[in-house]
Amino acid sequence: MKHRDPLEPLLLAAQPRIGELLAALGVVDRAIAFDALGLDRLFGPEPREPAPLLRDATRVVSWFGARDPDFVRRLTALVPDTVVVRSVGEARPVWEHLLASVGAPMADAARWREPVVPAATLVDEGRRALRDVGWDGRTPLVVVHPGAGGVLKRWPAEGFAAVLERLRSERALVLAIHQGPADADAVAALRARLPGPAIGLDEPSLPRLAGILGGATAYLGNDSGVSHLAAALGTPAVVLFVRDALAWQSWEPRAQPVVVSTASLERVEVDRVLAAARRAVG
Repeated sequence: MKHRDPLEPLLLAAQPRIGELLAALGVVDRAIAFDALGLDRLFGPEPREPAPLLRDATRVVSWFGARDPDFVRRLTALVPDTVVVRSVGEARPVWEHLLASVGAPMADAARWREPVVPAATLVDEGRRALRDVGWDGRTPLVVVHPGAGGVLKRWPAEGFAAVLERLRSERALVLAIHQGPADADAVAALRARLPGPAIGLDEPSLPRLAGILGGATAYLGNDSGVSHLAAALGTPAVVLFVRDALAWQSWEPRAQPVVVSTASLERVEVDRVLAAARRAVG
């Protein structure tokens, strides 16, 4: 979108934490809370005027409201250059659907799949945060995220522990376990099964987490927003998916998706995850 309209500022309306992250990474020029646009006022039999900011837009891309033809008609009447599509497509990876929705030709997809490079100031802040919790600044660092948005996305803690202990037995590594707002149980389960030390990253802000991930040697985690961030930054990442969610794999070609079962732990899956983690660590 920025390539198509380089002189137009790109405004993102999203959850505030996501907006803050993408603005800090320079992906968007400005971010506001999703509710600030007042898009809800375009629904129903008696629509109301949305936020004035919307009328100032020259182009709108919305992955919201596509199933309501009245919403689509009203939004297009406000901003004629409007695209309203579902956030998830059919029979192809989600990232391909989203690229197509903004008019990017798939034949040229490689140019849009380069990693996001965090600013040096973010990486420096991340390194300081890691030193504050015990990293020496030299030993290769593997960031681990054992949580996910739902239990059905979480690979058993025993699997993470087996892979991480094997990696640590093969070379010197520092393990950093990330804990987000809903990850306390998953992190506790991993720590209970993981011999040896691991530093903790307890709910850092997303820009700080981006700085941490941008300087990490490798990353291992479940299908989650944190994993997508690690992959987008070009961190050598191993991301664990249940088969039904594989369409959500990262657009970054160097990320390694591994299909696992979260209902039980299979030895063959531990071996596959370990092999991918070895490639990531290098």
